[in-house]
Amino acid sequence: MRILFLGDVMGRAGRAAVAARLPKLRADWGLDFVVVNGENATSGAGLSGDHAKLILEAGADCITLGDHAFDQKDMLSFIEQEPRIIRPLNFSKVAPGKGARVFTATQGRRVLVTQVLGQVFMKRPFDDPFSATEAVLKSHALGAAVQAAVVDVHAEATSEKMAMGHWCDGMASLVVGTHTHVPTGDAQIMTKGTAYLTDAGMCGDYNSVIGMEKLEPLRRFVTGMPKARFEPAAGEATLSGVFVETDDKTGRALRVRMIRVGGRLEEATP
Repeated sequence: MRILFLGDVMGRAGRAAVAARLPKLRADWGLDFVVVNGENATSGAGLSGDHAKLILEAGADCITLGDHAFDQKDMLSFIEQEPRIIRPLNFSKVAPGKGARVFTATQGRRVLVTQVLGQVFMKRPFDDPFSATEAVLKSHALGAAVQAAVVDVHAEATSEKMAMGHWCDGMASLVVGTHTHVPTGDAQIMTKGTAYLTDAGMCGDYNSVIGMEKLEPLRRFVTGMPKARFEPAAGEATLSGVFVETDDKTGRALRVRMIRVGGRLEEATP
């Protein structure tokens, strides 16, 4: 199976890049399943129902969220109506929506998608991500209950993401980090067959400070004082993420590579 995961969509520029480029990528690369992290797609904080529809219509099979999952208040109700949106597994137990779900890809193949929030350097003490993820993966065995399993680790610390990758090795097809908006260069297949990347980066304008217009972040770093709101950068966006090809019989990764399409970080196709 050919799976594409795209990192955090950042504001209008990120949405526009997904809408313009994903349909062609899906066709040209023969993609069987696409996951997009959309938690910064609306004004850089959260995801609205309308913007979720845009990403899904562009060709995403599933949208994952993150710590800003419900910054846009209409998502509280929209997520109950739209099963293709996944909120963090270890979020509040009373939060609406689901933290894991099985989807149908091409040829009837089944793909599990789950997302978990890290604990290190995050603003709130979320529930243990390791035990939560393990329980879901063990109840959806690769090569049996599902043909592929994707884990989105929305976390600040690279060490915590790496630890999650090793924890899930052999139980997931892909473990990929999101949240920090900076793509890492460590795409690999781990010992037991799980593809891994510490951070997928963002789908946004890289002429920025992690997707935000540069002036206000620079002012705050230099002076320690805020003057204005952060605003998403509006230049041409790069789609950043990871491509993985899996074995349907085992669910293990056969090939993995980082993806950079358009904007300042353009790379070749997979």
